[in-house]
Amino acid sequence: MSSQRYKLTLAYRGTRYYGWQFQTTSDTWKDAPLPGGELPTIQGTLAKALASVLCHDVNLVGSSRTDAGVHAKAQIAHLDTTMVQIPPDSLRRAVNHRLPEDILIRAIEPVPAEFNAILWTTSKRYQYHIWNAADRDPFNADLAFHRWQPMDVDRMRQAAKYLEGTHDFASFAKPGHGRESTVRTVFSCTVSARGPRVVIGVEGSGFLWNMVRIIAGTLIEVGIGRYAPGEIPAMLAAKHRRAAGQTAPAHGLYLQWIKSRPQAPVDV
Repeated sequence: MSSQRYKLTLAYRGTRYYGWQFQTTSDTWKDAPLPGGELPTIQGTLAKALASVLCHDVNLVGSSRTDAGVHAKAQIAHLDTTMVQIPPDSLRRAVNHRLPEDILIRAIEPVPAEFNAILWTTSKRYQYHIWNAADRDPFNADLAFHRWQPMDVDRMRQAAKYLEGTHDFASFAKPGHGRESTVRTVFSCTVSARGPRVVIGVEGSGFLWNMVRIIAGTLIEVGIGRYAPGEIPAMLAAKHRRAAGQTAPAHGLYLQWIKSRPQAPVDV
C-alpha cells in the first residue's frame, strides 16, 4: 500500500506540557500524570489523536524540540500514512476534534517523501513576551514574563543589534547542550513595545539549548540597567555561560514560525 508524507503546521499553548518531545518518568521526571509512566507532551498528545483517526501509529517528527512550558504559533512536523483517501483538510478537522483545546493543527499538506521537518528547515523565529508593568496580568500569567522594573526599550534595541550576525554563542547556551560547534547566525534581533507588552524577536538558522531565553534574559537586564548595551560584544567574546545574563523563564517564549526549503506541489 502506498504511503504519503504530510507536513503539519501546529499551534499550542505549552503551559500544561513537558515540552514537545515524548517523555516518560524514566527521562528524569518523578511524577507521571498519565498511565504507563508517560508525561503529557505535545508530540505524545498529537500522535495519539492522529493515530485515532488514521487507525495506525505514527512517527511524528517535529522541527523544533520546544522545552516544557514553551508555546508555538507555527511549529512544523511531518508524518507518513497509508490513509491517503482522507482529504488533508478533513484529516485536519478530524484530528483537531480529538485534541485538547490548547493544541491546534493549523494546516496539513502533502509533501515529497524526502521532506524532513528538521533537515529542511532554513530559519526559525522566536518571540519572547514580557509584561512590563507594576502589576502582573492575571489573565496571561502563563503567557508572558512579568517584570515590574521599568525597562529602557531603546537600550535593549541597541544591545540586540550586537547579537545579529554570525558569532560564537557559547556564553548564551546552557551547559550540556551537546553541540560540537556553538557558532550560530542570528539574522535579526529586535525589540518592540506596545503599552506594557515588550516583545523580543530573534530569527536565526538554528539555536543552541536555551539560547533565545538567555538572549531575552540578558536584554531584560540591559533594559533595567544591570548591563550597558556595549557590554554584549565582551559577553560573546568570553565564550562562557557566566558572562551573559540570566535565563528568562520558559513561559514567555513562543516559536513564532519556521521556514523550510521550497518544495514542488504534491497531488494525492
